[in-house]
Amino acid sequence: MSSRPLTLIVAAALEALIGLAAAAGGLYSLYTVIIGQATDVASSALPLTVIGVGVGALLIFVARGLLQLSEWARTPVVVTQLFMAVVSYYMFTGEQYVAGAVMLGTAVVATAAVLAPPTTAALFSDDSTRGR
Repeated sequence: MSSRPLTLIVAAALEALIGLAAAAGGLYSLYTVIIGQATDVASSALPLTVIGVGVGALLIFVARGLLQLSEWARTPVVVTQLFMAVVSYYMFTGEQYVAGAVMLGTAVVATAAVLAPPTTAALFSDDSTRGR
């Protein structure tokens, strides 16, 4: 039996999924540069590529930390979900309701999972040497 509760696994999986989506967005920006579709390569397309891939890698690293029961990983997961909620608000105001609903739903579920009592118990148990 694993010492990782289901809530922790759900939170880590959603964080990794968000990271993959960010990296995919960055790679799509690079793709538009390669096929010549990007209108402003130097000031927007290439920086978006770097930011997207970098943020994606960082979020996947955080998800991995959460799976390894590292205490530090909980805060970045919560901050990620706060940003997702803000972006979902702007998706709603831009009349992109499906994307906004998916982002908000993901943010709510991931936040609830990472703040759930089983996740808290697994991350902050009496073993002070685990996860460091």
